[in-house]
Amino acid sequence: MADRSLRGMRIGANSMESEDGVEFAPRLQAFYDCPNGHQIVLPFSTEADVPVVWECRCGEEALLRDASKPEPKAGKPQRTHWDMLLERRTVGELEDLLAERLELLRAGKLRRSA
Repeated sequence: MADRSLRGMRIGANSMESEDGVEFAPRLQAFYDCPNGHQIVLPFSTEADVPVVWECRCGEEALLRDASKPEPKAGKPQRTHWDMLLERRTVGELEDLLAERLELLRAGKLRRSA
């Protein structure tokens, strides 16, 4: 068993593989400019779609050099609780429901939450 040990070699410290015969994928470098003056250089594959906007380390959006800022996507307006309530009931139904609950509360049949 002692014949099989690797003498003089630190296990895990060095790789036994070499880069001989390895062909790396073609790459390009994308340059991004941050509004705060930071410059970001990222390698991308030549086959990849390079994004126009990249988040900088400071949190700002860095824009790809020589590119125009993309148009923001149109989204739905945010729905409030009132909007969702009006999808289920009409204002008249809500007024009737409020009157019933107030009557029960004043009659002492409902407990007030503390």
